Amino acid sequence: MSPSRSKNPAESAIDPLRPGDHADSDGADITQPALGLTGWLRWAWRQLTSMRTALVLLLFLAIAAVPGSLFPQRTADPNGVVQWERNNPDAFPLADAVGMFDVYASPWFSAIYLLLFASLIGCVIPRARHHFRALRSRPPRTPARLTRLSAYEQTTLPAGDAGSDQVKLAIALAEEQLRRAGYRVQRYDGRGWDSVSAERGYLRETGNLIFHLALVGVLVSVAIGGSFAYTGQRVVVEGTTFVNALSDYSSFNPGRFVDGSGLAPYSLSLEDFEVTYELPGTPGAGQAGDFSADVTVRRPGAADQTESVVVNYPITVAGDRIYLLGNGYAPTLSIRNAEGEVVYRESQPFLPQDSNLTSLGIIKIPDGLPQQLGLVGFFYPTQGVLPSGAFTSVYPDVINPVMTFNVFSGDLGIDDGTPRSVYALEVDALTQQTGGDTGVDSLELTIGETVDLPNGWGTVTWESAGEEDPVKRFASLQIQNDPSSTWVLVFSIVAAAGMFAGLFVPRRRLWVKAQPAIDGVRIEYAGLARGEDPALARAVVDFAAQHAAAYLAETSEATPR
Repeated sequence: MSPSRSKNPAESAIDPLRPGDHADSDGADITQPALGLTGWLRWAWRQLTSMRTALVLLLFLAIAAVPGSLFPQRTADPNGVVQWERNNPDAFPLADAVGMFDVYASPWFSAIYLLLFASLIGCVIPRARHHFRALRSRPPRTPARLTRLSAYEQTTLPAGDAGSDQVKLAIALAEEQLRRAGYRVQRYDGRGWDSVSAERGYLRETGNLIFHLALVGVLVSVAIGGSFAYTGQRVVVEGTTFVNALSDYSSFNPGRFVDGSGLAPYSLSLEDFEVTYELPGTPGAGQAGDFSADVTVRRPGAADQTESVVVNYPITVAGDRIYLLGNGYAPTLSIRNAEGEVVYRESQPFLPQDSNLTSLGIIKIPDGLPQQLGLVGFFYPTQGVLPSGAFTSVYPDVINPVMTFNVFSGDLGIDDGTPRSVYALEVDALTQQTGGDTGVDSLELTIGETVDLPNGWGTVTWESAGEEDPVKRFASLQIQNDPSSTWVLVFSIVAAAGMFAGLFVPRRRLWVKAQPAIDGVRIEYAGLARGEDPALARAVVDFAAQHAAAYLAETSEATPR
């Protein structure tokens, strides 16, 4: 039974189980220290700059980046955002409000990014100072009892011809061998024995620090480079030219310090878009085998260059990286009014809706007809019919092309100055003239055919682009300029090198102790690792064998006793 504790000071003074400065209290006179604002800030900073917090933030950053691959991003796929909105009209406002289509520029992603940045800096700077001091310090003294260490070897070597210097000879040989093996060494002699203390593996901690510093470098490069970077998209139809000017982009996403006035002067002409498909009846029928956009690059004061933009193989023009994102068909349509005057003639890109390139296109006619018209068209490269009677495309190449249109009339909303997408038509306030419940069949065309618009307003003609390729194709290009990309690559390589050093370089300490014995020199070898090192015991055994061999060679003895 434990002795009873009295609150009487006199009794406490004679209690042998209590220290002399013990004071009993009922808690009434204990006052907890108040942290205050400075204390709480210091506590928050310590929590933020702990390695555990940095790892958790890194995990959160990886999780936060997942929506960027699940949802189309405006910076990379604006057409995909339009299509997602069309397919999910109810969910789109909520998804857009929380930044699902601008994940990497959203406030919540930026908050995680900045917290990780601060956490890494707070982790690395103190560790770097400590590591620098450790590099300048001497290896620790040799423990008195090496037998307590996990890796231990002992042997007795003959005195040979070394006489009274046999102990110093053994330690000198060990020191030389350890130094050649990359250890930092320090002699500790006296107290009846001589020894050498050695350590290596500081490259492990150096690698860890380099990894974290390089990761900070990546974050800084992305942050600074993003302010001077820009990304733009442009749909280019065969036979047309894109000029690298702000007005010629379909969409343009500049960095904070980019206004679009300093773009490099050049132009790209899409001469031909080549694509091959697996033939019907073969494995993977209809799948695209290869895409290639053949472009002509023109720059002031330079000869024209012919380049091919292939998926995952961008070209570089004046520092801009040009990627091929997508492709499709751009049928050439002519629309005339009742007097036969052309009010619209253009090769309009139709956006693919499935793997067989069933494509959706929007035609807007603001002037030249009795009313503004909007045409919602579907293009079928190889027409097929579903069991329901609806049209579909059964093969992505142009074999049996058909195009249908539903016609809407009314105010297209163009004249009020509100920006409108050329790939979408808001039909709620329009009057449907063909298709649906109107009782009038949708317009249906084949190449070279002309059909009448409703109410005698005019005609629509599908013109052939040529005998070899009757339907033009378009290429969706992304033009990206990121001055930080080189630095990101450099820091990424440095981070990978530091990570490998931190993973594969062992941190070890070895000690060799020698003292005179009756029959020669008693040598002790011991090793200690920081963390898991399954090869430590083998390293001690191997070094003991090498040291014994060197000692015997030096003393001209064949074998130890």
